[in-house]
Order: sequence, then structure tokens, then C-alpha cells
Amino acid sequence: MTASIHVEIAYAKPARQEFVELKLPQGSTVQQAIEASGLLQRYPEIELAKTKVGIYGKLARLDTALRDKDRVEIYRPLIADPKEVRKQRAAAGMAMKKGGGTAEE
Repeated sequence: MTASIHVEIAYAKPARQEFVELKLPQGSTVQQAIEASGLLQRYPEIELAKTKVGIYGKLARLDTALRDKDRVEIYRPLIADPKEVRKQRAAAGMAMKKGGGTAEE
């Protein structure tokens, strides 16, 4: 009998989050899990060769072997550089509130 693992694949769009739970053979890789999730068919903008992926917030390679209860995350590219946004807010004199909003909101 082949041992299996349970993993979750996560992909977040601005308005929607997708989570797919899978049961895979032990030794499965990040790439195999993403391919088995069906997310590549639902979201053709995901290009595995270019897209960054991770396990619980830490970057991972596609050939990384998964462990039971891992959560694979598919990351989207940033729209704006966070450092540049902070510089622009500082130049405009806006103070940041706790939670990411500005004090002037």
C-alpha cells in the first residue's frame, strides 16, 4: 500500500481566493500538486515557469517534495513596489495607520 499525504493549494486573486485540498502519493512535488489541483486550467495566467510558489509563505522550488498537511501557495506578481509606495506616501506627508490605511482616511 502506498502512503499518501494531504496538501492544500492556495491561489488568491484580488476578489477571490481558491483553495484546493488534495490527497497525493508521498514524495509528490510542488509542481505535481499544482498540476493535480486543476488551477492551471481555471487560471491560464498562471505560468509555472515564471510564477513564484511557496510553502506556508516561504519560497519553494517546483521540485520540492511535499510533506503531509503542507499548504502550497501560488503567488501573483506585485502591481506596485511596496517600498516605492511608502516613499510616495512619505513625500505626500501621509502617515500610515495600523492596518495599512492612511491617517487621512
